[in-house]
Amino acid sequence: PMLKEKEKHRLSKLSELIFMASREVKVLRHITWPEEVRINFFNNNCKKIPNVSYPKYNDSDLNSILDDAEQLFGVTKFDDWLRKKVVEIKKSSNLLNACGTKDFFKISSDIYGLPTTKIHDKTTKPRDLSDQFEEIINSIDSRQIMRLHSPKISSSDVVNKISKSVNTYFGEDAPKIKLVNELSAKATASSKTIKIRKDGEFDETEVKQLLNHEAYIHVATTLNGRAQKNMKILGSNYGSITKTQEGLAVFSEFITSSIDVDRMRRISDRVVAIQMSIDGADFLDVFKFFLDKNGSKNQAFESTRRVFRGGILTGGAPFTKDIVYLDGLIRVYNFFRSAIAQGKTECIQLIFSGKMDLDDIPIVHSMYKEGLVQKPKFIPPWATDLNLLICHFSFSVFLENINYDNVTKYYESLLDGVD
Repeated sequence: PMLKEKEKHRLSKLSELIFMASREVKVLRHITWPEEVRINFFNNNCKKIPNVSYPKYNDSDLNSILDDAEQLFGVTKFDDWLRKKVVEIKKSSNLLNACGTKDFFKISSDIYGLPTTKIHDKTTKPRDLSDQFEEIINSIDSRQIMRLHSPKISSSDVVNKISKSVNTYFGEDAPKIKLVNELSAKATASSKTIKIRKDGEFDETEVKQLLNHEAYIHVATTLNGRAQKNMKILGSNYGSITKTQEGLAVFSEFITSSIDVDRMRRISDRVVAIQMSIDGADFLDVFKFFLDKNGSKNQAFESTRRVFRGGILTGGAPFTKDIVYLDGLIRVYNFFRSAIAQGKTECIQLIFSGKMDLDDIPIVHSMYKEGLVQKPKFIPPWATDLNLLICHFSFSVFLENINYDNVTKYYESLLDGVD
């Protein structure tokens, strides 16, 4: 049965309140480190574990908004879904209350998972993928990989290139591209602004990565979500949707050929570093691990900071968010594969209609049928190319039925003859 207008109005109001509550939980902003932490670390010759404290998190506004929302809940399946969102948002608020303690790690693992969390095949773990990638990379002559780098571009050129592309794609909704002095990463994005670090070194591939990852996924899904008149919650950013968001963003780099070995290695090394910290490695151990990888002190500090922000710097309790890139990539890949194999191509468009978890797809589809959710305005160019997706994934489904044990043996013996 279709929902009555009165019910739609109630659900819309409820969703809006939950959206407002979610705006009170800004995880990454709360656990960010002041610039002097980095300066002091370098002044101490990278020999002293930094001392970081976090502001006390105030959840009173969050709780009062959620108390108001509580009055509006009904008994539809859409209410059940919105209740789950409230639970997820509360988890993120508990995470911020637990900064700098062992509990921070427990809650983080619950939201983002662990390097050893199994995906849907019930055997593969993100850690397995990072180990396998490492093994393959190590078997290839590093000089060959060095040659693959595309020429360097100045950060002001990066700004021009990205501005041009986002203006064409988003029109009047395009985010502003700003060149800034202080930035922990080389680039960051919100729906209104993409910031580029002035002294960041970029090459052509990284510009393509930025466009496909930040603009065509993160910015697009935020704008699409905020444009949902009845389901404002789809414009909201909170812990549990991160896996799907980052999975989509990295998949976007893959399918557009904008990913490269350095990027893949960074994502993969983060999984290893998180596991190291879980096993007791402290800030200095992990910093050394990253420094040995690429020799850049700034990048090693940045990567180590990502692992320890919010957690305990002496080891044992990291922030596990950075496993979501690999974990999410595998899940998103398998989702697209299954959607194509079953002919459910509408779901591919709907995944971009806001910030959501893959598990939300059936209910979002029902809301779409009820007129509670609209199709997204901005869909990344590759996702509208059904030709490409159907060819890519039907081949992928076919390959899975091959017995790889025999194939591998055959080609190993064939290539053994190559000096």
